[in-house]
Amino acid sequence: MARCLKRKKKVFRPFNYKRDRAWVENIYIVTQLGLTMAGCIAFCFFIGLYLDKWLGTKGVFLTIFIVLGVIGGGNTVYRQILEITEQSEKYDSNTDNGSS
Repeated sequence: MARCLKRKKKVFRPFNYKRDRAWVENIYIVTQLGLTMAGCIAFCFFIGLYLDKWLGTKGVFLTIFIVLGVIGGGNTVYRQILEITEQSEKYDSNTDNGSS
């Protein structure tokens, strides 16, 4: 009965790029897409904020440029996703042709 109550010790395994490559690449892609979207929105936010202060309007340009940032960021992220999927399709087709 005491044998059942024993817990196995967790063994620390150092990072192994060959073993964890797919996981690392997915984290890289998600991080890149998120930062791209946030960067586009932040850039347009500050442009809209500056224009509102300069022209004395109350949030008109801020709203317009935030919407433009979301649209521009979405477009950029969409193009990045297409590029990534095209690269993975080329890689998959090259590995299939090489093994035949």
